[in-house]
Amino acid sequence: MENYILLDKTVALQRIKPIPENTHKGTQGHVMIVGGSYGKIGSVCLSAKACLKAGAGLVTAYVPKCGYEIVQTVVPEVMVLTDDYTDHITSVNHKLTLNAIGIGMGMGQNADVQQAMFHFLKMNTVPMVIDADGLNILSENKEWLEMLPKQTVLTPHLKELERLIGAWNSHSEMLEKVQSFSVAFNVVVIAKGAPTFIVYKTSVFENTTGNQALATAGSGDVLTGIVTGLLAQQYNPLDAAVLGVYLHGMTADIAAPEIGYHAFIASDIINYLGKAFLTLE
Repeated sequence: MENYILLDKTVALQRIKPIPENTHKGTQGHVMIVGGSYGKIGSVCLSAKACLKAGAGLVTAYVPKCGYEIVQTVVPEVMVLTDDYTDHITSVNHKLTLNAIGIGMGMGQNADVQQAMFHFLKMNTVPMVIDADGLNILSENKEWLEMLPKQTVLTPHLKELERLIGAWNSHSEMLEKVQSFSVAFNVVVIAKGAPTFIVYKTSVFENTTGNQALATAGSGDVLTGIVTGLLAQQYNPLDAAVLGVYLHGMTADIAAPEIGYHAFIASDIINYLGKAFLTLE
């Protein structure tokens, strides 16, 4: 397979950019994290906090009303906008100037949410990462893939990936189908698994960081936040995906000797993200 690259420290170092000394929160990018529903606001909190820890200057969470106090309390550094409805999102209305958007985590898939997603995709031109229920909604409405901004980053786990591209019989067939999908819709695909693959057209990156500690609830929400935070800092989508996946895995590699595999949870990815960045300095 042409352009098959092992994603190791050398590859990550080629992509990371230092933060300029004279920067401020306005130049570090403004992100909106869109998602959440009753009982699933934690996913937005994880994504939003990870986004900040990845270096984004400003983060606004867009959640249903039931999430307002939760996000304000759990992640005080994040601003919050709410939908008019209490339990789930029915529209995505804002007047913000944004550099990147992460959408889908904990959002649900009912008819209101699907309509909100449709109208949002029709209007949005901002670089974007789509995860979780956002991907499942796209799987049910594949014609909407045509509306995505160029090089939108999709972050499916293997079951979500199967819904998007159909079943496969071998690993090589899976990668070929992802490549064809990437070409057809001009999207970057992070196929989450052990290992995780990043695919953009003919290029395939196989990640070398991470371990079984990452098999924990919320791990994917954190990855979406990291990648979206890098997008906001003017990384191109493929570099944001490659670097985000590498750092996400590195947190578990650093943490494993200290706390083991069993006790590692998604919040620990966020807590160890600073140390992961330091391995690339």
